[in-house]
Amino acid sequence: MIVVTGGAGFIGANFVHQWLAAERDPVLVVDKLTYAGNLDNLSGLRGDPRFGFAQVDICDRAAVAGLLAARRPRALVHFAAESHVDRSISGPGEFIRTNINGTFELLEAARAHWSALDGGDRAAFRFLHVSTDEVYGSLGEADPAFSETTAYAPNSPYAASKAASDHLVRAYHHTYGLPTVTTNCSNNYGPYQFPEKLIPLMILNALEGKPLPVYGDGANVRDWLYVGDHCSAIRRTLGAGRLGETYNIGGKSEMRNLDVVHAICAVLDELRPRAKGRYADQIRFVTDRPGHDRRYAIDPRKIEGELDWRPAQTFEAGIRLTVQWYLDNTQWTERVRSGGYRDWIQANYGERLGEQARQ
Repeated sequence: MIVVTGGAGFIGANFVHQWLAAERDPVLVVDKLTYAGNLDNLSGLRGDPRFGFAQVDICDRAAVAGLLAARRPRALVHFAAESHVDRSISGPGEFIRTNINGTFELLEAARAHWSALDGGDRAAFRFLHVSTDEVYGSLGEADPAFSETTAYAPNSPYAASKAASDHLVRAYHHTYGLPTVTTNCSNNYGPYQFPEKLIPLMILNALEGKPLPVYGDGANVRDWLYVGDHCSAIRRTLGAGRLGETYNIGGKSEMRNLDVVHAICAVLDELRPRAKGRYADQIRFVTDRPGHDRRYAIDPRKIEGELDWRPAQTFEAGIRLTVQWYLDNTQWTERVRSGGYRDWIQANYGERLGEQARQ
């Protein structure tokens, strides 16, 4: 079997669904179930005998070690992380705890488990660490895309915490021989994404007639990757990636944030038209967040050349699938939007929208 940390979150849940649809090995999801970890994301799997769940904090090394000893997995896929840049700015402590300390505790538990395995099982074990392109910092308009040899230059507490976790994983391979592989992905979107992130926030605000808050001038550029493509890349890397290596995973879909919002509005205009006007009428420019990186871009030639992986979805196809999913899953949205979520949206965007209204 394999163990998936953070498997009740956005990318982790999509990975578990895809894994059980395509692979034979059982999955044990390990998740603390914080605000973004939602068992509703996995509700369709509860009858599958290959699916298991344990509510465990990755910072609890003893609990993780107990699970590894009992289940003897052949691989550990590590998604668990605090991941929202804005939250890291207002409260960096949890990012340090989960992304750095949690990864350390997980590595220690995995190292002990791997060291105790016999022959073939020991040789077959893998620790796959899922990270982000934000560790590389920001690019200028004409700069080449991030490659696996780009120097780290994180610019937010979130990015810095993920950079630290990447370095820990690298060190555990080179110091102890732990069989690790790291992936650094571009911005994901798709089903089950928590509504604080750009794309689901814009979809839901548009449908509810609320402002669509766009930071600054909206010209910040991101490379967008459909979550199903990311999951297929992780499966491929887990099976064939070289030990100790890093693979950058990108969607080849660089877009300005404002253009992403307009694309969402255009799909909604077609699938769920407003009674009057267009969804783009709701766009509002708000005060930019501190240290907002201008551009990210991924050079995926290494994973394409070594592992023969390429994204299957264009942004146009992926965003249509995503908008349709949110239209079809309003009950999921209603359940995930707790009082704490509403407080967060108000705290993060309310003041900025107020500033815009006063101008």
